[in-house]
Amino acid sequence: MSGMEKYKISIVVPVYNAEAYLKKSIGSLMNQTYKNLEIILVNDGSKDESGRICDELAAQDGRIRVIHKENEGVTSTWTKGALEATGEYLNFMDSDDWVEPCMIEEMQAHLTGTCREIITCDYVIEKEEKGKKYSWQGLAPGEYTGEQLKEKVRYHILGEENRRITFSRCMKLYSRELVINNLKFCDRDVRMGDDSLMVIPAVLDCERIVVLDHKAYYHYRYVETSIVHGYDREMFHNMQLLKAATARIVEEKYLSEEKEIMKRKVEQEYIHMLLLVLKNEARGNPSSYRKNIRQICKLPQTRQAVKENPVTVSELSNKLLYAVLKYPNHIMISLLRLAMILYYA
Repeated sequence: MSGMEKYKISIVVPVYNAEAYLKKSIGSLMNQTYKNLEIILVNDGSKDESGRICDELAAQDGRIRVIHKENEGVTSTWTKGALEATGEYLNFMDSDDWVEPCMIEEMQAHLTGTCREIITCDYVIEKEEKGKKYSWQGLAPGEYTGEQLKEKVRYHILGEENRRITFSRCMKLYSRELVINNLKFCDRDVRMGDDSLMVIPAVLDCERIVVLDHKAYYHYRYVETSIVHGYDREMFHNMQLLKAATARIVEEKYLSEEKEIMKRKVEQEYIHMLLLVLKNEARGNPSSYRKNIRQICKLPQTRQAVKENPVTVSELSNKLLYAVLKYPNHIMISLLRLAMILYYA
């Protein structure tokens, strides 16, 4: 093994019914220029040929380990892989995505071997019919430690329209302890936004973050039918759970003199969650969107949150969603529905 490859890196891939993508996805890991890898494929009770394909890939590459388990959901699946990992650093990839061959090599070049560091690259959103879109981390490229880490990240991780650090568990290298020590915050009942319950506390615990300079090495496959993009009738309930879990993180990770500020940040984060709920209804629920949106917006707790925790939004779609949240009348809701139809046509 090369002296340049002294760190063992474990890549965890949760797998569920991904037979159409697995060979390309896992192939992009097998072909990494950095070789000191452990690739852990966790098959979450797939009903297609994913389990068989995982076993075939493991037979081709001794670095691949396959774990077969009963279907319990994605959070249970990637946490199982993380606990089984033996590398000093952890990385995650979804089973329908893929990465550039140089990703791990270029990210690990910035490691120092400390037990609390995160290296992150950027990503490309891959839409089969609509082409690709490059997405960059909100933080400027560079190294963040000490007071700069506190001022740029710790106090701005919640409640803002644009993330300083993406809440996806993917496209990052984590010191192993940052992940393992924060698995207690993960909630299997949270189906959307679940990654944030590991990423947020990991970022708050880390002592060093490095953002690569516009290196979009991770390819995120946009699947229209996935949970993230399809209509989810339970999204509003999901966001209540996510808000409560986020509040628990703030309660444990922030000092007493920081908590009042950060509790308000949780409420502002909840406003952004509600914008996603309204988008979900307006876009995917043609029969009941009007009634559901009015009910959600007129709840006393919603009215209080909106009144007491104003947020700043700049994206046109978010401006419209925020206007509906504040003024859920017939005209505004109809305008939102029309905008969703035109945008996603």
